[in-house]
Amino acid sequence: MKGLVLAGGAGTRLRPITHTSAKQLVPIGNRPVLDFGLEAIADAGITHVGIVVGETHREIRAHVADGSRYGLEITYIHQPEPLGLAHAVLVACDFIGDDDFVMYLGDNLLTSGITDVVQQFRAGDAAAEVMLAKVADPRQFGVAVLDATGGVARLVEKPADPPSDLALVGVYLFSPKIIDAARAIRPAPRGELEITDAVQWLIDTGHRVDAHIVSTGWWKDTGKLEDLLDANRIVLDALTPRNDGVLQDSSIQGRVVIDHDVELVDSFVRGPAIIGRGTRLTRTFIGPYTSIAPDCEIVDSAIEHSVVLDHSVIHGVERLEDSLIGKRARVVHSGRHPRAHRLMVGDHSQVELP
Repeated sequence: MKGLVLAGGAGTRLRPITHTSAKQLVPIGNRPVLDFGLEAIADAGITHVGIVVGETHREIRAHVADGSRYGLEITYIHQPEPLGLAHAVLVACDFIGDDDFVMYLGDNLLTSGITDVVQQFRAGDAAAEVMLAKVADPRQFGVAVLDATGGVARLVEKPADPPSDLALVGVYLFSPKIIDAARAIRPAPRGELEITDAVQWLIDTGHRVDAHIVSTGWWKDTGKLEDLLDANRIVLDALTPRNDGVLQDSSIQGRVVIDHDVELVDSFVRGPAIIGRGTRLTRTFIGPYTSIAPDCEIVDSAIEHSVVLDHSVIHGVERLEDSLIGKRARVVHSGRHPRAHRLMVGDHSQVELP
């Protein structure tokens, strides 16, 4: 069985961050989202993985390299345009060959892993198996309707009137029959080859499609700010505390990771939180569910429930929360004192706060 990881999307919902960075490499808990998917595939015993890449292929290649640190053998597959998940299957058909495969969306976090569903699929003879999770607003997802036996009877992409609350998680298991399905369907109105249409084609032509409902752990599509912050919270909740930094008149409380070469001067960190290598905090409070990447400088500020990317500078910000700050950004106080700020700041940006 092979793995197919999709890492070619534009990440429009996380702009401006994704104008300059691949959405799959935005970190949660100071680790790129993509790493969690690659490790889940490796943990399931799959070693041959194709990564579908697009405009951000150089960044993805630079990070993943040959895959050996994950225990994987990586093949890069170029998708000229993001024309849908079924289109990604078609551009990868030479890599897939005659093998079954798991398709994993590279910006998804599934804390329960995929080992159980991979074993279930290998033991059966279904043409496909989809992972599902109950969601509050199914209108934002592909939605499944199950038959009396628990198999998939129908799929609907982002329905205005959802027939169920079971959303498609970004993990699919396929036999090579999905290639025939992807070739048989037509583009949807938005011009993309939808994977829901391809799976529906399998159902309509008499092939069995099984369902696996996520009942433990968490699933998050990290394509939006709110979900990315939620995913960061989930990962930080599982931290093993560690302090490898230098604390001067400073203290930490709770589940906190302080990396090497970190300096805390007259500062306080309340976990769950992680402070990346080389960062310096001065007269600063870092609150729960905050990830500070390496080589940041934060002075006279208070930050919580936020993700700050590497080499950023934050000075004199009285309260920053629910925010995503891009690489090498500067956020500085300019004089007046509001109660809180909520920001998504792109790489290399500068913000002056009143």
